Amino acid sequence: MGSPPPLPPLAPPVRRLRPLDHGRLPRSLQADRAWAFARGLAAGTHDPDFSALVQRIDGSAWHALDTLAVYEDGAATFAAIVAAVHAARDEVLLETYILRDDRIGARLAAALRAAVARGVRVHVLADAVGSIGTSRTYWHTLRAAGVLVRLFHPWWHSPLHAWRRDHRKIIVVDRAIAFVGGMNIGEEYGTSATTPGAGPFRDTFARVTGAVAAELASVFAEGWQRAGGAPIAGVPPVAHAISLEPIPPASRVLILDARPGRGQPETIAVLAALVGAARERLWITTPYFAPPDGGLTILIDAARRGVDVQLLLPGRSDVPIVRHAAHGSYTQLLRGGVRIFEYQSAVLHAKTMVCDGHLAIIGSANLDFRSLWFNAECNLLIADARAAATLESQFRADLDHAQEVTLDRWQRRGWGHAIGDTVARALRVVL
Repeated sequence: MGSPPPLPPLAPPVRRLRPLDHGRLPRSLQADRAWAFARGLAAGTHDPDFSALVQRIDGSAWHALDTLAVYEDGAATFAAIVAAVHAARDEVLLETYILRDDRIGARLAAALRAAVARGVRVHVLADAVGSIGTSRTYWHTLRAAGVLVRLFHPWWHSPLHAWRRDHRKIIVVDRAIAFVGGMNIGEEYGTSATTPGAGPFRDTFARVTGAVAAELASVFAEGWQRAGGAPIAGVPPVAHAISLEPIPPASRVLILDARPGRGQPETIAVLAALVGAARERLWITTPYFAPPDGGLTILIDAARRGVDVQLLLPGRSDVPIVRHAAHGSYTQLLRGGVRIFEYQSAVLHAKTMVCDGHLAIIGSANLDFRSLWFNAECNLLIADARAAATLESQFRADLDHAQEVTLDRWQRRGWGHAIGDTVARALRVVL
């Protein structure tokens, strides 16, 4: 057998771009202007100017969608990730908020150590606060095997940055296969998605291949260096602008990534543009819903324009105060025509959107201040009818395990609950 082909070069880790001349595109790319521009597009998300707008806002290219697999079951997700690690020939890059030293974490660690033993370069980046419960022995075992390990912003080293966390979930293998979504590495994600009781988390992950995987390796490299890791071979030493590729006419995908200090306004503007461009339906699944008031306003506007706006939120949560912050917006949303459902069968942790049977988002970002302004996050914006159909099917299936919240029922909740909701909503910026 011949030697393996060289790894593709990484894209620049920060994708800044000069203003582009797209004729009708707004001069300002602030969220309110992006929303207003998209709201006026005749064909909504199908309008070519929408794709150009998103590309200009984010400053990164649309990639042709090579292959896509969507997972809603943790066991299947981790099986696919471990299989990809076992097949790695050159490089594995893993970035996650929580990496537990439980059964799932041990299984992954064994695969990573085996990869190093056969000559694969392995980098692991975990958030220091998210993974604070992971034992030192786990990290020592990885390092002893030759795995390069960094922890993002240990609060005891960086107290001024303690509130800025790495919430991304990215696995890239050989810069050709990548996984992105909302699942951390832990047993709570590795069981059935619909088992009643306290066990599993309901989440979503995606597997992509092609040029988008190479760009996700670039996203990883940025976080790695911010965490003190040495530059990864193939990354330009100085971030610089890149030229946008022509927008592919068929299925395509764009990466919406952000880290502390870069990318948050762009992500918010793209999300606002998506709401503005929605024409038929906008179905959102998120476990932590505490957006700015402007976010509520544009969702209500979409509902009043005739868009079927539905929110799938948790019926029980691992962070109850954030659930109460979401409750603080229910009355306004319900009066505005937005439908709200609460998932009952598990702890809801998926972060997805699907719009007009055409656009889908899968990633790590929640619709709260922490994700939108403080965390490092990574999402895939996918323009593909099959991907949208998959997420719509998942959404409908999830509604079978959810209860709809009606305005009449909501207004009859206890006064103690209502006061708690109001207080939590007021505190949403710091949650």
